[in-house]
Amino acid sequence: MSHRRPIIYIVDDDASVCRALSLLLKSHGLKVRIFTRAADFLACFHPKVPSALVLDIRLPDINGLVLQEAIAARKLTIPIVFITGHGDIPMSVRAMRAGAIDFLPKPLIKKKLFSAVAQAIVKSKIQLRKQAKISRIKRLIGTLTPREREVFRLVAKGMLSKQIALKRGTALQTIKVHRSRVMQKLQAKTVTELIRFAQKAGIVSPQR
Repeated sequence: MSHRRPIIYIVDDDASVCRALSLLLKSHGLKVRIFTRAADFLACFHPKVPSALVLDIRLPDINGLVLQEAIAARKLTIPIVFITGHGDIPMSVRAMRAGAIDFLPKPLIKKKLFSAVAQAIVKSKIQLRKQAKISRIKRLIGTLTPREREVFRLVAKGMLSKQIALKRGTALQTIKVHRSRVMQKLQAKTVTELIRFAQKAGIVSPQR
């Protein structure tokens, strides 16, 4: 659908670079939004569509690496392709360790740029699907009553129904009824699935 068309954001304080990159990416059918200030990028609305950010490492207002941290803190599914004319190895290592797709020196090689952007879009799609699954799980959890939510949490921690009944001072049959309703409301077929839902929703920590 058209509203799912990927967006390529460009943040570079050199307006001529923004224009050149925009024309290049648009010539390949990509939707582009350009910014010369990192703050303007952060302030804009970011629709939940596959996206990529082509980001200059050195900016006058917010350093590109700082912007990378801000994007992660806001949980934006916008993978980054760094570009720079003044980069160094420590910068590139820090950027890549923080999840950047690539760190490209200027002048840019078109083939490498398009390859990096394509990788970023694929990664963004995967992240968006993951977020959608988590949102769905949280919506279903929101339909649970307080008692059902408690039983769900305890089951997800690995407790058996009889252990929960003993802990809560409740009849075993009552706990079984709550557990059955939790399974139905969350559309889970197994306890393993319930545990996985709880982990994705952040209710319990993943087992190591």
